[in-house]
Amino acid sequence: MIREYAENQEQCTPKVCFLTLGCKVNQTESEALAQLFRNNGYEVVDSSEESDVVIVNTCTVTNTGDAKSRQVIRRMIKAHPEAFVIVMGCYAQTAPGEVLNIEGVDLVLGTQDRGKVLDLIEQVRQERKPQSNVHRIWDAAEFEELPLMEEESRTRATLKIQEGCNRFCTYCIIPYARGPVRSRIPENAIAEAEKLVAAGYKEIVLTGIHTGAYGEDLGPEWNLARLVKRLANIPGLRRLRLSSIEPMEFTSELVGIILSSPTVCPHLHIPLQSGSDAILARMKRPYTLQEYKGLIEEFNRKLPGIAITTDIIVGFPGETEADFQNTLEFVRSCHFAGAHVFPYSKRKGTPAATYPDQLTKKVKEERVRKLMKLVRQSHDDYVKKYIGQKVEVLIERVSDDGTVSGHTANYIQVQFPPRKDEKVWANGELVELRLEPEYVMK
Repeated sequence: MIREYAENQEQCTPKVCFLTLGCKVNQTESEALAQLFRNNGYEVVDSSEESDVVIVNTCTVTNTGDAKSRQVIRRMIKAHPEAFVIVMGCYAQTAPGEVLNIEGVDLVLGTQDRGKVLDLIEQVRQERKPQSNVHRIWDAAEFEELPLMEEESRTRATLKIQEGCNRFCTYCIIPYARGPVRSRIPENAIAEAEKLVAAGYKEIVLTGIHTGAYGEDLGPEWNLARLVKRLANIPGLRRLRLSSIEPMEFTSELVGIILSSPTVCPHLHIPLQSGSDAILARMKRPYTLQEYKGLIEEFNRKLPGIAITTDIIVGFPGETEADFQNTLEFVRSCHFAGAHVFPYSKRKGTPAATYPDQLTKKVKEERVRKLMKLVRQSHDDYVKKYIGQKVEVLIERVSDDGTVSGHTANYIQVQFPPRKDEKVWANGELVELRLEPEYVMK
């Protein structure tokens, strides 16, 4: 049964809440939709508050992600029995029937047509029947523009420039959830960035599902390097941070801009996934360890102090003890500033899920533990080089007692005490200070 507004709803401001799972792109999209609702007279409230509309933005990276999404959907339906419940995101896109069969779900959106959500709510209410508005993802041809995040909750602004992925790594479901590469029209990306800077944001983070593929569908006039160059030259922008970019997508043009622009942050996230060439081949990753190492050595040589972080999957099917030892040695030699380490998780619908040589949970957990110990040491070694040095911090949070937290340009997370005078630090302020050991957040 479709829940309707109470009789006095027209005299009240309708409320909407969001609960978002998964990646930064999901968070960015939820914030954009929140702005759409604000623009149409809604108040955006916390997910614990009473709401007229509840939106759950789901994740499907792993089977566990699917299960967690279902759990959260049911929890939100129970907590908001009178609300109109919408489920969107990657899990909704890949399994719309499963989602629609959850009692209490009114509308399933997937990863397209989010901008039509208000019209779809009215359509479902009029027809008084739960609906799925999920379409074939491979029919998607254009980047979906969503509202400018005028009331974004974070100090730094996130600018989504790209959607979809054409790579089909053997462990990854994302191409099936997000569809083919669609790049944002550069004029729109630049215009939004200019508005964000005019609104006072000093740092913009470029993001996408496969950020390095930006421009592949736009013809020879545009690519990521040219967009980065245009954005980095916007007057008043102090920091432009690049999110995850695959190693093979660092063209000489892009490398040159990163090295020469004072606006581009000296922090790059370059996924490795494995320190074994044999496993990289099984993953269908289009580079070798030699090529990867050559890239980061170039950055370290030409931009000393640059922070390079990465992603690593441990326990991929067929990973031998020798493969894992090779990964440990390779990671040790790269001196990463940080890394996300994941145990391989089977994802139904991907080739790797059918591979016969799956590793046990115990083996994967032990390998994660060993690699995490190495990664923490590598991070500590990187940070130690900056102790006693002057760094510039973007203030992201000011506590009630005046304590401040934020990040340096090379993404060291710091926390420092209140000012000694009567003034207080402000969110969004750039502060130069000497980095003391006690300022570094663990």
